[in-house]
Amino acid sequence: MADAEIIPIGTRGRPGRGSGQARPSSAARGLAGKPAATKAATPRRTSTTRRPHVSAAPEEVVEQTTTEAVPPATAEEEVRPPTTTRDRGPLAGISPEAWLSMLQSAAQEVWGEQWEPQLAQLLALLRRRLTGDYEVDEFGFDPEITEKLTLALLRPIAEKWFRVEVRGVENIPAEGGALIVSNHSGTVPVDALMTMVAVHDHTGRFLRLLGADLVFRMPFVGEMARRGGATLACNEDAERMLGRGDLVGVWPEGFKGIGKPFAQRYKLQRFGRGGFVSAALRTGVPIVPLSVVGAEEIYPLVGNLPSLARLLGVPYVPITPFFPWLGPLGMVPLPSKWLLEFGEPIRTDELDGAAADDPMLVFNVTDQVRETIQQTLYDLLVKRESVWH
Repeated sequence: MADAEIIPIGTRGRPGRGSGQARPSSAARGLAGKPAATKAATPRRTSTTRRPHVSAAPEEVVEQTTTEAVPPATAEEEVRPPTTTRDRGPLAGISPEAWLSMLQSAAQEVWGEQWEPQLAQLLALLRRRLTGDYEVDEFGFDPEITEKLTLALLRPIAEKWFRVEVRGVENIPAEGGALIVSNHSGTVPVDALMTMVAVHDHTGRFLRLLGADLVFRMPFVGEMARRGGATLACNEDAERMLGRGDLVGVWPEGFKGIGKPFAQRYKLQRFGRGGFVSAALRTGVPIVPLSVVGAEEIYPLVGNLPSLARLLGVPYVPITPFFPWLGPLGMVPLPSKWLLEFGEPIRTDELDGAAADDPMLVFNVTDQVRETIQQTLYDLLVKRESVWH
């Protein structure tokens, strides 16, 4: 066989199809067919990574390609994210001893020298509440939370804001059942709460309130009222409480008393049908009349919005000189001076239990209680020097 002619890659000639000459590759043909300018415009891709020379010693290669050895991370370090100062917070570095010292300083500032027993009682209270080691009676009354929380929050208002003065405390029985009947005023029933504080602070007894059904239909207020010892104002609940020796408070005027205009202040409204007298007659407990002066001035009622009240399902929507014009600030009660006077008890144990079914007798006792409260209100208003002190 004859030797084939070898054509250099860079030649421009193209062999014929039928000849046995070797055909150049496509890359070679492409490079050969383009002008020199095109080849110069396409830069070659270069790498910035410099590899060690093959002839270098193994030790030299290690020095050029490796850095300082890092120990492998443990499993705990791989799972836990790195902690920074922002994640830990500014108080994260405080030791338990420092926390205890801060708690002691705060307790001493609040309770003074008696901070140790007060703090111990608070911690014991929290432990009992968390473990459920506390008692609640059949009406939902929680005496511990009432004394430690509800009365503790109301007491500064009674002492510092309204400066409540109490008279005739000796007329409240030290034990056994009794029914306290009071006038109702103030647009908002704050007088019932202040009476609770006054009775407990002067006698050590809890006053169980008889409230309207609207109170217990409200989501949060109803639950707190039950916890504080209130129940629905009905004869059955009143008789059960009085029969077991509780001190019960009732405000027979209801919403007619607290919702009356400021021009009718200290004028008692109708006392209903005398249901509270029937409960006292059936249980044979004394009726203690209570007259409250000062509550009429905390929210002077000058107007009402009956259409909005019907829409909201409430007895009235009050308009005072400050509400709703000042918004939430207008709901702050005015700091009037309060006087609470407990009158002489009206005994019912001398009457037969069947007397509760006599409507004329019930009406006469109801009228006697109402007139006693009204006359005492007039006397207190005459003796009062000023609304504010």
